[in-house]
Amino acid sequence: MPRLRHLLTLGFTAALLQAPLLQAEELPAAIKKIEAKGAKIVGTFEAPDGLRGYAAQYQNRGMALYLTPDGQHVLLGNLYDADGKDLSVEPLQKLVYAPMAKAMWAKMAASHWIADGSPDAPRTVYLFSDPNCPYCNMFWEQARPWVKAGKVQLRHIMVGIIREDSPGKTAALLAAKDPEKALETHEKAGKGSALKPLKDIPAAIQAKIDANQQLMDELELTATPAIFYLDDQGELQQQQGAPSPDKLVKILGPK
Repeated sequence: MPRLRHLLTLGFTAALLQAPLLQAEELPAAIKKIEAKGAKIVGTFEAPDGLRGYAAQYQNRGMALYLTPDGQHVLLGNLYDADGKDLSVEPLQKLVYAPMAKAMWAKMAASHWIADGSPDAPRTVYLFSDPNCPYCNMFWEQARPWVKAGKVQLRHIMVGIIREDSPGKTAALLAAKDPEKALETHEKAGKGSALKPLKDIPAAIQAKIDANQQLMDELELTATPAIFYLDDQGELQQQQGAPSPDKLVKILGPK
């Protein structure tokens, strides 16, 4: 199973898929019938014994379609060879999961985040963070050796979901003259933080919070921290909650 398959439940729409789409007139009639049921055809691939493979996205999941040589029938699902190898894995990874991961990463890069660490750091990690989240603070503490060494930049996509004053505190961080310093002071203080929520949130700051929340909703995330990183193969991975020590190395790399 591709490593990104678990991310398909995150709710990204078909509009985010960046694989070349087939024109409707290029599709065989039997495939068009499947498309009419809501599947989005994103590419084709070779299949054995005269079958023609089509990679599709349906309800935020990838699926493989196989058109029979007569063009009259479509098989849906995984196709295995005599050795038990799933022949649908690689095409779906290339045509569906990889473009979806690229789109996810681009969406996070364009969100309203606060940097933590050097912009020249070789590794970037995104996390959805709430100012009242103790596990966000725990991860902040865990990451200090990597951040201070210039190996990782954390990018905190700030939301306000945990407590009633969370949106106000998020607004205070985003509206600060130096958001990076404000975040550092807040996280370093932990439970003793003196961060005060803004009572009157400027419209521009509220728009940033709303956009971050919308992205979180699109990803169907319900808790913080939700951590996203690229593994050693360059594939997008997710960690929910503060990671264990062995997982920490996978996210942040070697010390």
